[in-house]
Amino acid sequence: MATAPPLAGLVAFLAYTIVERFAELYVSSRTRVVLLARGARESGAGHFWMFVVLHTLYPIALVAEVLGGHARPPAAWPVAFAVWLAAQALRVWAMRSLKERWNVRILVVPGEPLVRTGPYAWLPHPNYVAVVLDLASGPLMFGAWRTALGASLLNAIALAVRVPTENRALRETARG
Repeated sequence: MATAPPLAGLVAFLAYTIVERFAELYVSSRTRVVLLARGARESGAGHFWMFVVLHTLYPIALVAEVLGGHARPPAAWPVAFAVWLAAQALRVWAMRSLKERWNVRILVVPGEPLVRTGPYAWLPHPNYVAVVLDLASGPLMFGAWRTALGASLLNAIALAVRVPTENRALRETARG
């Protein structure tokens, strides 16, 4: 039977997750300036709060579930860890493929062609796939299935609004 990740594993996971999210916000703020200078239009600003709430509550819920004693890592936690690592790789690949066009908001420069390289050659929204995998597999490493379920449901609701909004913005302002 696999050994469960220790409390130090939770601390390392949370530290990585928090640093990653803040790094993404930093990159996003820098690319936002570049995109706006190139004439980008923002779409869907009204639903962005859902992602802020989700990504704020996620680590809090994980800590509460693990430290509250309700979560017990399963023997198969290494599988969840492998999925989580794959999600991180996909996220980085998606960000690098978009380069200065990557942003946490929906910003589209009119007339620019869609990115069709990297994971975008196979998936229309690989970064969202990475987040879906991340939010599900991360908590499951620690047996926090309630957090995985709750975060996944909130993310599904937010994506149900965001993906059609982003697709519409891309159709209306980008060329193919």
